[in-house]
Amino acid sequence: MGTDHGERGAMSPLDPDRLAAARRVAATAVGSPGLQRLTDLAAALLHAPSAGVAVVGDVQTIAGASGKAAWDVGTEHVREHTLGGVTVAQRAPLVVPDARTDPRLADLPPVRAGEVVSYLGIPLFDQARDHVVGVLAVFGPEPRVWGEGDVVLLSQLAAPVATELELAALSAEFEGSRLRWGLAIDAAGIGSFDWDLVTGRLSWDDRMLELFGYDRAAFSSDLAAFTDRLHPDDADRVLEVLQAAIDSCGVFEAEYRVRHPSGGTRWVQSRGRALPDERGIAVRLLGAAHDTTSQRLSDARVARVLESMPAAFFSLGRDWTFTHVNAQGERLLGLGRDDLVGGVVWELFPAAVGSEFEVQYRGAMDSGQQATFEAYYPPPLDSWYEVRAWPSPEGLSVYFLDITERRRSEEAARRDSRRLALIARVSDSLSTALIDRRGGHGALQELLRAVIPELGDWAIASLVGDDGRLHDVASWHRDPDRRPVAARYARVRLGALTSTAPIVDALATGDVTVVPDVAAAVGRSLPPGEARDAYWQLDPATAVALALVARGRVLGAMSLYRDQGREPMDAADRATLREVADRAALALDSAALHEQQRRMAEELQRSLLTDPPEPDHCQIEVRYVPAVQAAQVGGDWYDAFLQPGGVTVVAIGDVVGHDTAAAAAMGQLRSLLRGIAYSSGGGPAAVLTDLDRAMAGLQVHTLATAAVARLEQEPVDRERGETRLRWSSAGHPPLLVLHPDGRVEALATERADLMLGVDPLAVRREQVAVLSGGATVVLYTDGLVEGPDLPLDDGVARLTELLAELGELPLGELCDQLLTRMRPRGSEDDVALVAVRLHREDQPRPAEAGPQIVPPTP
Repeated sequence: MGTDHGERGAMSPLDPDRLAAARRVAATAVGSPGLQRLTDLAAALLHAPSAGVAVVGDVQTIAGASGKAAWDVGTEHVREHTLGGVTVAQRAPLVVPDARTDPRLADLPPVRAGEVVSYLGIPLFDQARDHVVGVLAVFGPEPRVWGEGDVVLLSQLAAPVATELELAALSAEFEGSRLRWGLAIDAAGIGSFDWDLVTGRLSWDDRMLELFGYDRAAFSSDLAAFTDRLHPDDADRVLEVLQAAIDSCGVFEAEYRVRHPSGGTRWVQSRGRALPDERGIAVRLLGAAHDTTSQRLSDARVARVLESMPAAFFSLGRDWTFTHVNAQGERLLGLGRDDLVGGVVWELFPAAVGSEFEVQYRGAMDSGQQATFEAYYPPPLDSWYEVRAWPSPEGLSVYFLDITERRRSEEAARRDSRRLALIARVSDSLSTALIDRRGGHGALQELLRAVIPELGDWAIASLVGDDGRLHDVASWHRDPDRRPVAARYARVRLGALTSTAPIVDALATGDVTVVPDVAAAVGRSLPPGEARDAYWQLDPATAVALALVARGRVLGAMSLYRDQGREPMDAADRATLREVADRAALALDSAALHEQQRRMAEELQRSLLTDPPEPDHCQIEVRYVPAVQAAQVGGDWYDAFLQPGGVTVVAIGDVVGHDTAAAAAMGQLRSLLRGIAYSSGGGPAAVLTDLDRAMAGLQVHTLATAAVARLEQEPVDRERGETRLRWSSAGHPPLLVLHPDGRVEALATERADLMLGVDPLAVRREQVAVLSGGATVVLYTDGLVEGPDLPLDDGVARLTELLAELGELPLGELCDQLLTRMRPRGSEDDVALVAVRLHREDQPRPAEAGPQIVPPTP
């Protein structure tokens, strides 16, 4: 909403005299150069896209506009349809951050059109402050919060704008009078003088007498009347100009101060011409003068604003000479006002010739369009500047800020951004390499790819081997054609280096070793041979070497080289390299520890999973695959054993979690299930029920899924060549059966039984499936069929399809293919798999099933 700085007033009609005055002002002020300069200044000081001056009567007439103004100079608008009309009505500043939300303004045409959104308008009063003659406004197409300082600054500029309007009106009246009444009346406000150089008589009209504070009786009619009232500081200068005009029979033009007897001082502008006689000697000087005090005061107010503003300012004439400069401009340009004003910009600042400054300044002067740009000026200024140049008929108004510190901050921010991006790339490269298990060699190769060419032109990375010696394991060059040379140098350089080589110092100190002249430090000390030849083909200029240290251990080193013509690595780049190296070393060390833990975990896991028995005409294959990123023992397990009496039992389970607690629980559950099943001889449901109760009684606090299946065969089944599969599941994925006819059946109940560890009193059910000879039963954990990229149901369906497709394979090969096809890139969870194939009993045990292996019967 807009803010009213003053008393609100309703829009009221103007009296006829006021309307006529407004029309005269509008007719004469349109396109005034003075108004143009002031609107340019307003737009510049308030950093506004547009500024304008409007004379408001019964209509609003645009008298001046600057920037991307929505106003066209000379156009008229219905007063009630303008923001200027609202400003005039309230006789106070109108401050509008967003006109679209102000109910007084939202429906005005320029607001609806999107031309004016933010608006700051100052009413322009006549000298008596009785009437508002117009509005000075800055505005833009985007919302903006105007500060109190903005209001004060625009209010200060309003006074010279009002004066300019009044001067325009006075000039119009003067012109009308001249046409009507001749030269004497035309000179209203302008005094005339006539100096007879022969007699010395000086004649002044009444206006001239008024300008100098004389009455007719006191006027002496000689040159002394003129010189007596001249300000002492101006007297010598004016008399010199006057004498020069007489001597040359030329033009006399001067502006000077007149001291009145009352003590006041007025500025007067005089212009005349010396007239010669037939001998060419000046005999008469005719001319006129007018009061420029108001203009001087207006200029002084503008100058005070220019001096007080934080931006540096100077103005250039169309001849490229300095016409004005403020104090801030003196400071930034390094020269005083006396040195600048009157001097040609290209001579005072020769480095600007042919630079962005000259291109932009001349472009603005030629096109009449504002120029905004950033440019650097070399020493002695040695600074970056943000420049805005506004052209006018008189020349250029130039506002500029020293943005060197800002540019340095931006460059530092860009450098920090590049550093963070580099560190992120390094981290990603190392992570990818280590996840893919490419080892330290592959990780360092990716590290060099990430830091070249950002930090150097080529590099070599080294690792400390199991033998305690340093080995160069990776190299990279920004130039593809020179990579083989860098690789050849890396292959042979360590054997050719001396004990004083920079890399030796880096390994000993752990610090970044800077080599300002690689040729002196390394190249010239290399013995003749392959290393020396490769080195001089590469011919580096500078280098840095540093050790890769993590947890107090030196893991390796990096050597980065920069070619001839490239600046040596500065402190910021060395700090970045140190951070990159530390991260790489820590990643390598962590990966080594991770791999060590993973191998230990896998070995422990496998030690808990025993080989299955091989009863007659029954082949059992088991598989266990750890997770690709596992650093702990998983919770997946399987088992296969014979109950007393020779009945085969297979089981599979998955303990919730992937840590040592899950591993411990897995070992306990597997042992409990095996012991319960063997000692009780019970069926699958009974075994799971007893296991659930044992978990509660023995305080094995965990959750797990499990499936138990028992292969039973009565004499009648044997005669039919059939086997009964009795099974029970505690929330586990369904068992799959591949029948001899190729059909795959999923063994599952409509409603699954509870997981183990939820309720020890839960009722467990068991089902029976009749299998023919040649059938295959597959039990598995969810890691095979479920993951971030594979929903469980989709995974089971996919496994079913593969089992039907691959069922003809030997059982061991079938298990391997199922694992490979289901999880070609490995699984984020560990996987256990048990497959049982029933061979025909009316034929000998096939060779592919292996020998019959069963434990002794007690």
